Amino acid sequence: MGPGVRPRPRRRRLGGDTGWDAPPAWLTGRIGWLPYIVGAAGLLMVAVAPVWRYRVHRWEVSSDVVYTRTGWFSREWLLVPVGRIQTVDSKQGLIERLLGLATIEVNTASHTGSSEVSGLPVAVATRLAEDLAHRAHDLRDDAT
Repeated sequence: MGPGVRPRPRRRRLGGDTGWDAPPAWLTGRIGWLPYIVGAAGLLMVAVAPVWRYRVHRWEVSSDVVYTRTGWFSREWLLVPVGRIQTVDSKQGLIERLLGLATIEVNTASHTGSSEVSGLPVAVATRLAEDLAHRAHDLRDDAT
């Protein structure tokens, strides 16, 4: 190249030159462990999570209040007076339908007063939702 002649700029790949033509060396020797790691995490979620959830999630319905306790690491206790209940909804997601379970949601006028009870058998959830709706209706009629 003579004077006044510029060298041609190098072509770059779309997104820039990252220098990654292959996985890093530390990863290539350990990639065979990936299925075992994923399997172990899945086994923990299947074996440990339901037991842990059962131990930390509680609910109870008395004559005048719905009590729920939730939380894995930080606990939340919620008391919903039956007289304050506006709606009781029952719902099922895809996994819950496959397992024959349901969730009821107890709604009040307060955004912090609403409560949810998950993982109930469908018959229990239906009966509980109907019972709470009737009790809330009866208490509202008594108050007016």
